[in-house]
Amino acid sequence: MLTARGIPVAGEYEIKNAQAMKIMDSFGAGGSFTEYYAMDYIDDVVLMGHDGPGHIAIAEGKTKVKPLQVYHGKVGAGLSVEMSVKNGPVTLLSVIEQPGNRLALLVAEGASVPGPVLEIGNTNSRYRFAMGARRFVQEWNRHGPAHHCAVGVGHIKSKIIKLGALLGMEVIEVT
Repeated sequence: MLTARGIPVAGEYEIKNAQAMKIMDSFGAGGSFTEYYAMDYIDDVVLMGHDGPGHIAIAEGKTKVKPLQVYHGKVGAGLSVEMSVKNGPVTLLSVIEQPGNRLALLVAEGASVPGPVLEIGNTNSRYRFAMGARRFVQEWNRHGPAHHCAVGVGHIKSKIIKLGALLGMEVIEVT
């Protein structure tokens, strides 16, 4: 609920990702907390999702509140929000650290595509990138991001590049 109201939540204390989520939300793209957890080489997609701070304003269809007997491996039961990101163009953003304690913006554009996802009470989506799943993961990781990033709807890389210029921050494009 907070994320959808423009207050990004730093799941797992990932402050840089909360910053990326706020940037995405400020551009009207959403900004959902995510990480990749699997690759489907047959369909050439990256499966990404996360429990917790999903941005319900960018959901494909209705969101579900799902009771869990085991709350993602933690002690005790709980409620979780299950959704997928709207099908169509998406942008991924990560705030990364560079040598000399400089921050940079890591950005990629792709598409949220329909298909099977894990129904485990998380935000879960399938993403396709022009360079293919394997190469995308290799190129994205080459820049040393945290394992979390923000995903938003629409292709807004050009806006992020302009923001980087205004802030004097390097913008690294994974294309």
